[in-house]
Amino acid sequence: MSNASITKTTPEWNTINWGKVQRKVFKLQKRIFQAVKSGNKVKAKKLQKLLLKSHYAKLLAIRKVTQDNQGKKTAGIDGIKALRPNQRVKLVNELTLKGYKAKALRRVWIPKPGRDEKRGLGIPTMKDRAMQALVKSALEPYWEAQFEETSYGFRPGRSTHDAISRIHTTINKKARYVLDADIAKCFDKINHDYLLSKVDCPYNIKRIIKQWLKCGVMDNGVFEGTKTGTPQGGVISPLLANIALHGMINDITTKFPRFKYRNGKTEHNYRPVIVRYADDFVVLHREYEIILQCKELIAQWLEKVGLEIKPSKTRICHTLNDIKIDGKTEKAGFDFLGFNIRSYPVGKHKSGSRGGNTGGRTREKIGFITLTKPSKKEILAHHEAIKEVIKANRNAPQSALINRLNPIIRGWCNYYRTAASSEIFSSEDHILWRMLRAWTVSRKKGKHQYKMLSVNISQTEKTESGHSKTGNMPSTVTPKRK
Repeated sequence: MSNASITKTTPEWNTINWGKVQRKVFKLQKRIFQAVKSGNKVKAKKLQKLLLKSHYAKLLAIRKVTQDNQGKKTAGIDGIKALRPNQRVKLVNELTLKGYKAKALRRVWIPKPGRDEKRGLGIPTMKDRAMQALVKSALEPYWEAQFEETSYGFRPGRSTHDAISRIHTTINKKARYVLDADIAKCFDKINHDYLLSKVDCPYNIKRIIKQWLKCGVMDNGVFEGTKTGTPQGGVISPLLANIALHGMINDITTKFPRFKYRNGKTEHNYRPVIVRYADDFVVLHREYEIILQCKELIAQWLEKVGLEIKPSKTRICHTLNDIKIDGKTEKAGFDFLGFNIRSYPVGKHKSGSRGGNTGGRTREKIGFITLTKPSKKEILAHHEAIKEVIKANRNAPQSALINRLNPIIRGWCNYYRTAASSEIFSSEDHILWRMLRAWTVSRKKGKHQYKMLSVNISQTEKTESGHSKTGNMPSTVTPKRK
């Protein structure tokens, strides 16, 4: 069906069959993915060009930036916060690569969670956002076919929980040394020339990507050029950051042998395991010396990208035991993506085990159990978030406070419900109860309202591995009925 006939059969935005649109786009993206997997990148690039001209892909790109994205009502330098349905239909015909010129970004400063610092976002115009979403739809399947297995950030079908699960699988049978590190100013410092040389796409796409990288930022009416980095706030920026960092994991791990022969025995899976989520990563290995080597190799690798490891957020530790480094004791365990991951020594009845149970062999007790829990930092941040809501609603009706608290509590508990969180949920239940008790008794009718208020935090059951089952809905605040 031609583009003209498609437009004719969908004269109004609200009449578009979005199920059909998504199927058409996904089908073409799947062909790009399969072409790259089979080694036919020439075919994949031809399909990318086809996708960029697709009426369906343009419709979906506009919908994502005007209806689906969280920041859809944040204006760029043109001041446009939203588009009416007829304006969205009109924009479809304007999304063409030929003659396209990106506009400067609008700088918006937002506070960093739990800090006094602020993070600068670069907000594109609505048209630029739609064009970025369109180009991303063509680039993403091409790169998803190549991205490393243990890279999880900003990828479709992957989440923080997948990264945590991969780490847990690596350390739950054998204790490991850990390099926990963060890449300093990852989005702001990526070398443009390096990124453009690596993107590997048709020239007309690369030309537009270069425009987005070089378009500059307007901050309170003052224009600033962008010489490095991919601006946070752009639709395509996370994908470009992943492209820039692609290869780090494989390049480092392949410098080590798969097997190690020692004392007449073969040590399997000797290579370090690197798990990356955006600009945060951990390196896991059974030997301290290998961790030090990886730290040096990663620093060298990042240098060519224009990046470096952030010293203040870099830490070496052990998953089971406290260790001493340069006279300083490093506690066992580490925090990653809001979770604390640590192995705890236990008796044989609670211990994990490894090895097979065939051929007369029994499973070997390893003497520890590995648990993932909410980190102390995130627990305190959750307390502060609740305190702020209670403080801001000091004189609000009870029902209004409940309506504001429930999304915060439910979201936090849903994020941590897959961890070993039963004890922490119980503790949070009590802390929340005390906060609400203080809120009720501070009001004129506090003593009367206190009798009406209760806190119900549904605890989840623990599995044998220490994780919780995703059963009951945790954490809601409800008033008792008379």
